[in-house]
Amino acid sequence: MSEQIPVHNVTPPARKDGDTVDLYASREKIYTRAFSGLFRNLRISGGIVLFLLYFGTVWLDWGGHQAVWWNLPERKFYIFGATFWPQDFILLSGILIVSAFGLFFITVFAGRVWCGYTCPQSVWTWIFMWCEKVTEGDRNQRMKLDKSPMSASKFTRKLAKHSLWLLIGLLTGLTFVGYFSPIRELVVDFITGQADGWSYFWVGFFTLATYGNAGWLREQVCIYMCPYARFQSVMFDKDTLIVSYDPRRGEKRGPRKKELDYKAHGLGDCIDCTMCVQVCPTGIDIRDGLQIECIGCAACIDACDTIMDKMNYPRGLISYTTEHNLSGQTTHTLRPRLIGYAAVLLVMIGVLTGAFFMRSLVGFDVSKDRVLYRENAEGRIENVYSLKVMNKDQVDHVYVLDATGLADLKLQGRREIRVPAGEIVTLPVELSVAPEQLPSSTNEVKFILRDVEHSGSEIQAKSRFIGPQVR
Repeated sequence: MSEQIPVHNVTPPARKDGDTVDLYASREKIYTRAFSGLFRNLRISGGIVLFLLYFGTVWLDWGGHQAVWWNLPERKFYIFGATFWPQDFILLSGILIVSAFGLFFITVFAGRVWCGYTCPQSVWTWIFMWCEKVTEGDRNQRMKLDKSPMSASKFTRKLAKHSLWLLIGLLTGLTFVGYFSPIRELVVDFITGQADGWSYFWVGFFTLATYGNAGWLREQVCIYMCPYARFQSVMFDKDTLIVSYDPRRGEKRGPRKKELDYKAHGLGDCIDCTMCVQVCPTGIDIRDGLQIECIGCAACIDACDTIMDKMNYPRGLISYTTEHNLSGQTTHTLRPRLIGYAAVLLVMIGVLTGAFFMRSLVGFDVSKDRVLYRENAEGRIENVYSLKVMNKDQVDHVYVLDATGLADLKLQGRREIRVPAGEIVTLPVELSVAPEQLPSSTNEVKFILRDVEHSGSEIQAKSRFIGPQVR
């Protein structure tokens, strides 16, 4: 007889009044306690760097314009001296793919450190919680304030908190829009009321989005809205670094005096102070094991280490560890999945880097006029073309135009074309051929564009030369 998978009845027990237990729990506000420690300092340092990058980069000048500027109306995108056009968006796709695999790699190795340290939702939420502490006090003071009736003091504190939240949201929205519209002009126009309606709309939108996400939704974004929390478990293995409580050392938990010989009383190192719960931004108890709500921020590690120091116990009751380490087995740093992600990531970075440096800095496009052909005053068959030359470089370039493909082919119009940095020049060009030199009614011709300053540098574009039916 084949073995059967055991089945357990998991139907929620009925209440005394006959109703079933509600499986949806309404949100309970989380009051986080202030704490200090190594990982908090690392998170603050990383947050400062991220804030400087986000709020500072938009004010840098490079090559006579904003260093990072997504100029949507002209479809030109400036990134630290490099100009990108819509034709280069394949590179943007490559960057997004590399970023995704980088996230996969770091998740397999160190769990959700992205969520805990660098995710914008987490970084802005920590800032908003700091505003709460400054205006309303620490955890117990905030809890007491919320339970107290409305008063002038409470109203003033709440007003100060929400004003700081809205101010941070406004600066965030203004900076974000500044990456698409020159920030210096935007700020002046925004304050003086001269900005266009769309600028006010988008600044207002991102202001309210920041205010709502970091101020009100907070852990709800991480738990219910962020897809990363859902598929992360697929990438975890038993050698992935996770924030975990060591039950072998901590149990049996319970309060005790510092001088008590707790080992003799059958107690573990956990004194059940719940500090790990009180500092958690998602409100979970890490002692319950690995949970999808854990963002790997290590706040519980800092809090627990502080208590261990006060009790003269060794640190590390809660730590970055692995499932193998917790079960007494050896942790394998190098493993097939991690090596695979690393190999694919390095290959893609190499390909993307090569594509970036090998991309042509001149775009050349030829389109034929709708008139098939015409006969000019000399009796020659003439075709008209529209040439578009795009200079993706940061310096001006001069090009020389030529055409080949037919005997006795003459190029009429400008042969020397000067294209300013980051600009597009469009010009009409005529090609003419003696009728007797046309081998057929449709012939292939090539336009050749040579860079005057760089000999041997040329780009070609093909088109068709149309003539009368050859008999």
